[in-house]
Amino acid sequence: MSSEVYSYIYEKFINDGALDIYTQSIYMKKNRPAIKLCILCKEDDLNKFIDLMILQTSTFGIRYSKYNRVTLDRKFTKIETEYGKITVKLGYYNGQLIRITPEYEDCKKISINSTSHRTENAFKILFKILFDTNSQNYAFPKSSIQARKKLGMPTKSI
Repeated sequence: MSSEVYSYIYEKFINDGALDIYTQSIYMKKNRPAIKLCILCKEDDLNKFIDLMILQTSTFGIRYSKYNRVTLDRKFTKIETEYGKITVKLGYYNGQLIRITPEYEDCKKISINSTSHRTENAFKILFKILFDTNSQNYAFPKSSIQARKKLGMPTKSI
């Protein structure tokens, strides 16, 4: 299968509900190089993705396995920054907030639209806003320990 097809496949499968999709370089029978396409999906979507893989790729067969999955409880909130509102994902484990991450699409949009930080990584910009009190419109305290305390996060490793 031509490598140009993978970009289309990634986008199509994610839009059709895949939880994740990735490729791995492998060697098949007779030491032939190949690309293994891996799709993580909900069990209810298995037949849909089998159909898509058979119809949209050059495969002659599909192997699948069932996996267990543990995820953090998630909440989303918007915060005001000097670059506009951004969505922040909050991750909870056993009822405790343990992760905070700016959303990728918001970071991408800021990076594309910002003239003063065009070459600076948008995630660095947003983490500076989130944790730097010297930022014009910071969201959380400078110290990561202070930030964790303010958000109710543990200050020691679990």
